[in-house]
This record gives sequence, C-alpha cells and structure tokens, in this order.
Amino acid sequence: MRNLYLLRHAKSSWKDESLADFERPLANRGKRACDTIGKFILANEIEFDLVISSTAVRARDTIDLVKQSAKLRAEIRYDERIYEASVERLFELTSQIENDKKKVMLVGHNPGIEELLQALSGVMQPFPTAAFAKINLKISKWSESFEGKANLEWLVTPKELEKLHGEKVVR
Repeated sequence: MRNLYLLRHAKSSWKDESLADFERPLANRGKRACDTIGKFILANEIEFDLVISSTAVRARDTIDLVKQSAKLRAEIRYDERIYEASVERLFELTSQIENDKKKVMLVGHNPGIEELLQALSGVMQPFPTAAFAKINLKISKWSESFEGKANLEWLVTPKELEKLHGEKVVR
C-alpha cells in the first residue's frame, strides 16, 4: 500500500502583470491557506517520505510555507515537469518514484492535479487552490499501473477547514 497526497499550489497574486505565469508569487490569501493546510497536516500527524513540487514560484512558496506550519522533515524535490503537466506526465513522474518512498506528496497545478485525482479515483471533484487530498494506492511499486487500485480517502480545502475550526485548525 502506498499513499499519494496531492496539493494544489495556494492562491497566487496577479498584482504585477509584468510577471510571467511561472513567476507569480502567492497572494496574502494563499499564504493564509498554506498555514491552514500546514496546521491540518501537523494536527493529523501526516508524514511524507518525499515531497515533489513544481518549480513555479507559487508552488515553491506553497510548500515552503506548508513545511514551516506542518514542521515537515520530508525530503523535498523540485521537478520542472510538474508545471503545466498533463495527467500522462504526472503518471510518468509518479512511476519513477523510488519504491522505498511509501508516502509521497505532489505539489502542482490545475488542470493536471484535478485530472490526476479523477484518473486515479474516478472522482470528478473541483480541486481549488491549496486543496489537499489523500489517495490510497493498492500497489507494491510506483511503476505498477494504478488502474482500479486507487481510492480517494479525503480531500480538504482551507475554506472548509476554517469553517470547521475557525481561523485555526484544532490540534
């Protein structure tokens, strides 16, 4: 059994229109969302063997802030293939994960992350910014086909967590 966690980057800023899409930083709302997700991870004692993030500024900023709030100790790798990745590209990337890594988080973008969730679990669900999902995979190697072997355990958004717990996630 393996766990694949999906995290979409948090809300980015459009203030500086001269910036290329790749270079956009997080908006203040996105920074708050990272803190909420990080506290959820910490409160639920979720640990990762590996985090693989897009190299886009907003994705890097997202995992940096989540890492701080969650007190993550996992190895973090940055992979340029995640930016603007198709679901096929994301499958290719996950098939190359080392087999000693059993709990892996991908930090990426839509539409790829949402399409990956649907392809794995069969669940068509919106995947807003800073949404975080856990998918259980009944596989022994990352290179195996995921078809019929994945199920969505949960998907949370910062907005839902804030409604449930006020501004802070209860530990």
